[in-house]
Amino acid sequence: VMLDEDNKVIRPSIIWCDNRTAEECKEITQILGTEKLIGITANPALTGFTASKIMWVKKHEPQNYAACKHILLPKDYIRFMLTGEYATEVSDASGMQLLDVPHRRWSNEVLDALEIDKALLGKVYESVEITGRITQAASDSTGLSVDTPVIGGAGDNAAAAVGTGVVSDGKAFTTIGSSGVLFTHTSRLAIDPKGRVHTFCCAVPGAWHVMGVTQAAGLSLKWFRDNLCQDYVAKAKKRGVSSYTLMDKDAERVPIGCNKLIYLPYLMGERTPHLDPNCRGVFFGLSAIHTKSDMIRAIMEGVSYSLKDCYSILEEMGARPDEMMICGGGANSELWRQMLSDIYSCEVKTTVSKEGPALGVAILAGVGAGLYSSVEDACAELIKTDTLQKPIHENTEKYEKFYSIYKALYGKLKEQYDALNSID
Repeated sequence: VMLDEDNKVIRPSIIWCDNRTAEECKEITQILGTEKLIGITANPALTGFTASKIMWVKKHEPQNYAACKHILLPKDYIRFMLTGEYATEVSDASGMQLLDVPHRRWSNEVLDALEIDKALLGKVYESVEITGRITQAASDSTGLSVDTPVIGGAGDNAAAAVGTGVVSDGKAFTTIGSSGVLFTHTSRLAIDPKGRVHTFCCAVPGAWHVMGVTQAAGLSLKWFRDNLCQDYVAKAKKRGVSSYTLMDKDAERVPIGCNKLIYLPYLMGERTPHLDPNCRGVFFGLSAIHTKSDMIRAIMEGVSYSLKDCYSILEEMGARPDEMMICGGGANSELWRQMLSDIYSCEVKTTVSKEGPALGVAILAGVGAGLYSSVEDACAELIKTDTLQKPIHENTEKYEKFYSIYKALYGKLKEQYDALNSID
């Protein structure tokens, strides 16, 4: 959110999944060098991060950049409206690619190299710190007391980690929302020098998380439903149930491997492990025998294989989790939970609360307000597990055969993805 000198919004925000900044990412890498950039920000230059979006506005909308006096992330703009404070916190700031992630502060070296004025950015806090209190104007509008503290909070995945109890070493969670995330906690800074997974500061002070991201997880299923499954939508409306519930039941009848159909979930390019904005979605092996049910299950399996890519990198980094939680809309599907358990070859659990991120920030607020002594203590008291899926060995073996083909397809298609993208 870019604000002018009167704190008015200058232009619509460029959201995280907007891929227009590929050229700016190349420029950032050329200016700083890959090794230095990853060493400071713990990540390669990516279109989903804020730095490249700032550079894009500077290049393409110089009048807007010249008018800009403050840059805030969306939740931090809400904080500003409540408190009058220009502030952020370490977990969300880690995704701006302007933070020195190992040292949890803005990087003067990166800011100077990219010619971005540090004064544009808010003060950085830990997620449990008090960043301000409700102003009188905000109190008049909301009814909140002016004595109400406003805590740092967290980005969506960092909040989900707290809300699922992933706040100590060996714990991890998978989220299947619009995007898919595999997230593990670490008290020891761990950075992938290849930049395939992201290392961010987490909401627990003094700790980090390593995160792999699938750009189009639940989004893939939503795209298929919205464009090709109106019959499911109409049937669900008549029955008073979710269309996804009906799709799930049909996918459950399809065998593992979807009658030899594999889906690559690259509708929005891909982050982990390919870091490629040009790759695109693929149904591989499609033939006249396949039905919508086959395609629905293939989407679920393809998203799960993409998350397995993330899991494999964590294993390679020595950060293999001992315990896996799952949250997000995809966690409502028993089929998807079992699929992930089989593909990861580990137990997968849900929590009693289905609102992981919301519960997470409530816990952070409780710690910041002094109701709990630490994030870890609060989670131990408040987080309760619910369902449990255990891996089925014979299923794991079947999935592995299709996953090996899935892994090979990107390399075979990489050159053609780039060629397709180059066509005007």
